[in-house]
Amino acid sequence: MPDTKTEPQDALILLGCPQVPIQTSVALYLASKLRKKGITTVITGNRAARTNIEVADPDRHYIGEVIDIDRCVALLAEKKRDFHFCFSFIHNDAGLTYAATVKAISPAAQILIIFGEHYQEVASSVDFPAEIIAVNAVHNPMPLKAKIDEVFPWVVSNL
Repeated sequence: MPDTKTEPQDALILLGCPQVPIQTSVALYLASKLRKKGITTVITGNRAARTNIEVADPDRHYIGEVIDIDRCVALLAEKKRDFHFCFSFIHNDAGLTYAATVKAISPAAQILIIFGEHYQEVASSVDFPAEIIAVNAVHNPMPLKAKIDEVFPWVVSNL
Protein backbone atom coordinates (compact mmCIF):
# COMPACT_ATOMS: atom_id res chain seq x y z
CA MET A 1 0.00 0.00 0.00
CA PRO A 2 1.30 3.52 -0.74
CA ASP A 3 2.64 5.58 2.17
CA THR A 4 -0.26 7.71 3.43
CA LYS A 5 2.05 10.23 5.08
CA THR A 6 3.85 11.24 1.88
CA GLU A 7 1.37 10.52 -0.89
CA PRO A 8 -2.19 11.65 -1.54
CA GLN A 9 -4.71 8.95 -0.73
CA ASP A 10 -6.74 7.16 -3.36
CA ALA A 11 -9.64 4.75 -3.40
CA LEU A 12 -11.00 2.13 -5.72
CA ILE A 13 -14.78 1.98 -5.96
CA LEU A 14 -15.62 -1.50 -7.18
CA LEU A 15 -19.12 -1.71 -8.62
CA GLY A 16 -21.16 -4.87 -8.80
CA CYS A 17 -23.78 -5.64 -11.41
CA PRO A 18 -26.11 -2.62 -11.63
CA GLN A 19 -29.20 -4.81 -11.16
CA VAL A 20 -30.06 -3.10 -7.85
CA PRO A 21 -31.15 0.47 -8.64
CA ILE A 22 -29.43 2.30 -5.76
CA GLN A 23 -25.87 1.29 -6.62
CA THR A 24 -25.21 4.12 -9.10
CA SER A 25 -26.56 6.94 -6.94
CA VAL A 26 -24.82 5.73 -3.79
CA ALA A 27 -21.53 5.17 -5.65
CA LEU A 28 -21.68 8.76 -6.96
CA TYR A 29 -22.48 9.97 -3.44
CA LEU A 30 -19.49 8.06 -2.03
CA ALA A 31 -17.20 9.39 -4.78
CA SER A 32 -18.31 12.92 -3.88
CA LYS A 33 -17.61 12.35 -0.17
CA LEU A 34 -14.18 10.92 -0.92
CA ARG A 35 -13.32 13.77 -3.27
CA LYS A 36 -14.27 16.32 -0.58
CA LYS A 37 -11.79 14.56 1.75
CA GLY A 38 -9.06 14.88 -0.89
CA ILE A 39 -9.16 11.17 -1.78
CA THR A 40 -8.87 10.47 -5.50
CA THR A 41 -11.24 7.81 -6.77
CA VAL A 42 -11.03 5.27 -9.54
CA ILE A 43 -14.25 3.45 -10.39
CA THR A 44 -14.23 -0.06 -11.78
CA GLY A 45 -17.00 -2.37 -12.84
CA ASN A 46 -18.42 -4.29 -15.74
CA ARG A 47 -19.52 -2.41 -18.86
CA ALA A 48 -23.11 -1.89 -17.68
CA ALA A 49 -22.05 -0.56 -14.26
CA ARG A 50 -19.45 1.77 -15.80
CA THR A 51 -21.92 3.05 -18.38
CA ASN A 52 -24.49 3.84 -15.67
CA ILE A 53 -21.90 5.86 -13.74
CA GLU A 54 -20.65 7.70 -16.81
CA VAL A 55 -24.16 8.57 -17.99
CA ALA A 56 -25.14 9.76 -14.51
CA ASP A 57 -22.11 12.09 -14.29
CA PRO A 58 -21.27 13.06 -17.90
CA ASP A 59 -19.21 16.10 -16.89
CA ARG A 60 -17.34 14.06 -14.28
CA HIS A 61 -18.11 16.31 -11.35
CA TYR A 62 -17.86 13.36 -8.96
CA ILE A 63 -16.07 10.63 -10.85
CA GLY A 64 -12.58 10.57 -12.26
CA GLU A 65 -10.99 7.59 -13.93
CA VAL A 66 -13.29 4.70 -14.82
CA ILE A 67 -11.80 1.36 -15.88
CA ASP A 68 -12.95 -2.15 -16.79
CA ILE A 69 -13.03 -4.51 -13.82
CA ASP A 70 -11.01 -7.28 -15.48
CA ARG A 71 -8.34 -4.77 -16.52
CA CYS A 72 -8.29 -3.40 -12.96
CA VAL A 73 -7.85 -6.87 -11.45
CA ALA A 74 -5.01 -7.56 -13.88
CA LEU A 75 -3.28 -4.28 -12.95
CA LEU A 76 -3.60 -5.11 -9.25
CA ALA A 77 -2.36 -8.67 -9.74
CA GLU A 78 0.64 -7.46 -11.73
CA LYS A 79 1.36 -4.87 -9.02
CA LYS A 80 1.13 -2.08 -11.62
CA ARG A 81 -1.58 -0.31 -9.62
CA ASP A 82 -2.74 -0.14 -6.03
CA PHE A 83 -4.96 1.92 -3.74
CA HIS A 84 -5.24 2.89 -0.08
CA PHE A 85 -8.93 1.93 0.10
CA CYS A 86 -11.26 -0.35 -1.83
CA PHE A 87 -14.99 0.26 -1.43
CA SER A 88 -16.81 -2.75 -2.92
CA PHE A 89 -20.52 -2.54 -3.74
CA ILE A 90 -21.97 -6.01 -3.23
CA HIS A 91 -25.46 -7.42 -3.57
CA ASN A 92 -24.74 -10.98 -4.69
CA ASP A 93 -22.12 -13.73 -4.73
CA ALA A 94 -20.43 -12.39 -7.86
CA GLY A 95 -19.80 -9.03 -6.18
CA LEU A 96 -18.43 -10.80 -3.12
CA THR A 97 -16.11 -12.87 -5.33
CA TYR A 98 -14.66 -9.74 -6.95
CA ALA A 99 -14.14 -8.15 -3.53
CA ALA A 100 -12.40 -11.29 -2.27
CA THR A 101 -10.19 -11.32 -5.35
CA VAL A 102 -9.14 -7.72 -4.76
CA LYS A 103 -8.48 -8.51 -1.11
CA ALA A 104 -6.23 -11.41 -2.11
CA ILE A 105 -4.09 -9.33 -4.48
CA SER A 106 -4.11 -5.88 -2.91
CA PRO A 107 -3.16 -4.49 0.51
CA ALA A 108 -5.89 -1.84 0.20
CA ALA A 109 -8.16 -1.44 3.21
CA GLN A 110 -11.38 -3.23 2.27
CA ILE A 111 -14.77 -1.68 2.94
CA LEU A 112 -17.67 -3.84 1.80
CA ILE A 113 -20.93 -2.04 1.07
CA ILE A 114 -23.49 -4.84 1.12
CA PHE A 115 -27.06 -4.05 0.15
CA GLY A 116 -30.15 -5.56 -1.44
CA GLU A 117 -32.87 -7.93 -0.34
CA HIS A 118 -30.42 -10.65 0.71
CA TYR A 119 -27.88 -8.42 2.42
CA GLN A 120 -27.71 -10.51 5.63
CA GLU A 121 -27.05 -13.72 3.73
CA VAL A 122 -24.34 -12.06 1.63
CA ALA A 123 -22.75 -10.39 4.68
CA SER A 124 -22.64 -13.71 6.55
CA SER A 125 -20.69 -15.20 3.61
CA VAL A 126 -17.74 -12.81 4.02
CA ASP A 127 -14.74 -14.90 5.04
CA PHE A 128 -11.91 -12.36 4.79
CA PRO A 129 -10.97 -9.30 6.85
CA ALA A 130 -12.95 -6.21 5.87
CA GLU A 131 -15.04 -3.42 7.30
CA ILE A 132 -18.67 -4.20 6.51
CA ILE A 133 -21.53 -1.79 5.90
CA ALA A 134 -24.68 -3.88 5.40
CA VAL A 135 -28.16 -2.48 4.83
CA ASN A 136 -31.47 -3.72 3.46
CA ALA A 137 -31.76 -1.23 0.60
CA VAL A 138 -32.93 -1.89 -2.96
CA HIS A 139 -34.91 1.02 -4.38
CA ASN A 140 -34.48 3.73 -1.75
CA PRO A 141 -30.85 4.82 -1.34
CA MET A 142 -31.46 6.70 1.92
CA PRO A 143 -30.85 3.81 4.37
CA LEU A 144 -27.50 3.06 2.72
CA LYS A 145 -26.62 6.77 2.49
CA ALA A 146 -27.40 7.16 6.20
CA LYS A 147 -25.20 4.19 7.12
CA ILE A 148 -22.33 5.52 4.99
CA ASP A 149 -22.70 8.95 6.62
CA GLU A 150 -22.61 7.27 10.04
CA VAL A 151 -19.41 5.30 9.50
CA PHE A 152 -17.59 7.39 6.88
CA PRO A 153 -15.62 9.65 9.25
CA TRP A 154 -14.38 6.64 11.20
CA VAL A 155 -13.57 4.61 8.09
CA VAL A 156 -11.42 7.23 6.35
CA SER A 157 -9.61 8.28 9.53
CA ASN A 158 -8.90 4.82 10.98
CA LEU A 159 -7.97 2.69 8.00
